[in-house]
Amino acid sequence: MQIAFAASECVPFSKTGGLADVVGALPAALAALGHQVSVYLPKYRQTKLPESQTVVRSITVPFDDRYRFCSVLAGGNHSGVRFYFVDYPPFFDRDALYGTSSGDYPDNAERFALFSRAVLEASKILGVPQVFHCHDWQSALIPILLRAQYAEDPAFRDVATVFTIHNMGYQGLFSPDTLPLLTLPWDLFTISKMEFFGNVNFLKGALVSSDFITTVSRKYSQEIQTTEFGFGLEGVLRGRAATVTGILNGVDYSEWSPEVDKFIVAKYSPEDLSGKAKCKQDLLSAFGVSDPDLRLPVIGIVSRFAAQKGFDLISQIMDRLAREEMIVVALGSGDKPYEEMFLRLQKQFPRKIAVKIAYDNALAHKIEAGSDMFLMPSKYEPWV
Repeated sequence: MQIAFAASECVPFSKTGGLADVVGALPAALAALGHQVSVYLPKYRQTKLPESQTVVRSITVPFDDRYRFCSVLAGGNHSGVRFYFVDYPPFFDRDALYGTSSGDYPDNAERFALFSRAVLEASKILGVPQVFHCHDWQSALIPILLRAQYAEDPAFRDVATVFTIHNMGYQGLFSPDTLPLLTLPWDLFTISKMEFFGNVNFLKGALVSSDFITTVSRKYSQEIQTTEFGFGLEGVLRGRAATVTGILNGVDYSEWSPEVDKFIVAKYSPEDLSGKAKCKQDLLSAFGVSDPDLRLPVIGIVSRFAAQKGFDLISQIMDRLAREEMIVVALGSGDKPYEEMFLRLQKQFPRKIAVKIAYDNALAHKIEAGSDMFLMPSKYEPWV
């Protein structure tokens, strides 16, 4: 089968959360089963492509104000998967993927509309798949466009769509005038399509347009059909319950097992844990913890700093944790109050609290290998 993934992030190129890990691992697993797999991503400022080449020089994307022209780069073949990157610096050459600590970029609808249209147009040149597998609201316009403006395009006549929800809390909500700005028809602005309490909802559009819907676990597929966890879209999902399923996210052990991990200072296994102590020491050194007491337990955090991830709960106890006999190392970025909380505590307790406000794949591996325990109080997205 020919499968094309479309997502806004993917390790090792870009990451803010678990979406990147899934898009980094699942295509390779499908390729190992014999499928032909490609992955489309935006080319951000953070994306490093030492061997890239332009494979589509110019794609015209219409907007209400003017046309924009992007290109597509080939990022090589990794583990049997072809990687392509939509290159449009005015939209993607920025400090962060989706916004700053002050909030989302105001033109996110335009940014990811351009990305979605570019994926469809590029696939006509690079190879139309049998299935587009789209992830979260940033690629939601692909199934929407295939149902609407590309419905009569013979190139996509036999193409199916799978849409995966990684986080119901982020839906891509925009004002109604977004539709004409993106040259989308007004007939999408109905309660049965993209209208959502007076706004345009990208995620809702994908849920009603895709052939099949998946999410990160069986339990989560059930919970998002309830009022508590559906974020207003539980009725839409219940209406499509026959095509909604949960598939538990897996782990790529060829990358994350401490027996083979290329980012850690010493290997270890359940049978031989002798390398664990070296990984712990190396982790604290990487975070600049001076003269640490290695007898203290190290708590690791790798996450997006947001209330949905439980950081409102963490913020209530962090001052107390800083006075306990333990060390906390945190890696991530997100809401400004939580970033400032960690930075303040790091300054106040330099031997007990360490933080890096960044995405750093190597450091994430060091935290996984060197920590004694993890703090992961996510309020939803259960992994069962």
